[in-house]
Amino acid sequence: MYSINKNTKYDKPPLVSSKLLDQLRERLRYLHYSLQTEKNYVYWVRWFIRWHGIRHPKDMGGKEVEAFLSMLANERKAAPSTHRQALSALLFLYKEVLDMELPWMQDIGRPIPTKRIPVVLTPAEVKQVLGLMDGVAGLLARLIYGTGLRLREGLSLRVKDIDFDRRVIIVREGKGGKDRAVMLPEVLKPALKEQLAYARAVWEADRQANFPGVYLPHALEVKYPRAGQSWAWQWVFPSPTVSRDPQTGIIRRHYLYPERLQRALKHAAIHAGIQKQVSVHILRHSFATHLLQSGTDIRTVQELLGHSDVSTTMIYTHVLKIAAGTTKSPLDTLS
Repeated sequence: MYSINKNTKYDKPPLVSSKLLDQLRERLRYLHYSLQTEKNYVYWVRWFIRWHGIRHPKDMGGKEVEAFLSMLANERKAAPSTHRQALSALLFLYKEVLDMELPWMQDIGRPIPTKRIPVVLTPAEVKQVLGLMDGVAGLLARLIYGTGLRLREGLSLRVKDIDFDRRVIIVREGKGGKDRAVMLPEVLKPALKEQLAYARAVWEADRQANFPGVYLPHALEVKYPRAGQSWAWQWVFPSPTVSRDPQTGIIRRHYLYPERLQRALKHAAIHAGIQKQVSVHILRHSFATHLLQSGTDIRTVQELLGHSDVSTTMIYTHVLKIAAGTTKSPLDTLS
């Protein structure tokens, strides 16, 4: 147990683990970083330590960090986004875990992020791809295209987040921890109600089997011990099997595995003969582009997508300028 002086001010809680990677996980969870970020940061720190011959980071500094990043850029040909993620992980380790604010931290250069024009499907291509998808994967694909949700936002929907009467879906804790509301496509109502009937049957079976309730965010499980077992908090798209929670070790039911939709969408795009690199996120890009193309105000699209800044949404206007043919090629004027 720790003896804490009431007059002492603590900027961060004491780390109770003796292992560096466990300390890293504890600090990330204390600051409410996502599980995916936690996995990524642990991966980069582990690789950094092993690449330097199992040396402790306290015995290393800016020179070793730059050597590691140089290896990623020159030998592994890492993309700028990968480079930045590795650097962020190492800076987090030194600043937040080892509590070392050193001058070299400000001197390490960050690669300039690459701004790319998003790949967008035409309405005809979207219709063709969705027509080749059925079942829960088809419903999820239609939901993402029809609402602009991110993949994880769609998978993690709970029963209480769907309001059929108001035709609204509430997105809880989207990117950046923000909530927002999106439209509920009228055409999806029957399929969503069928999916909820299936989810309820899964929930009732879990209650009979006395499984623990679903995961609840921000210690709500402590405040409301039985909320995770209630119908309102259940996943709309539950996994067909139970699994072990990676943070708590509890065996419970999670939502569908993301790769299930990714594989189904890629398979449909290949069969449709679409020569574009189709991913689930392209459905979100297509949602935004098609709304702007139909005359929807860009601020409305920004809110639906959950972008903090309208400049992020503006990238879709670059696609529209070319697609709409507003700028003619000089070759066309010759003839």
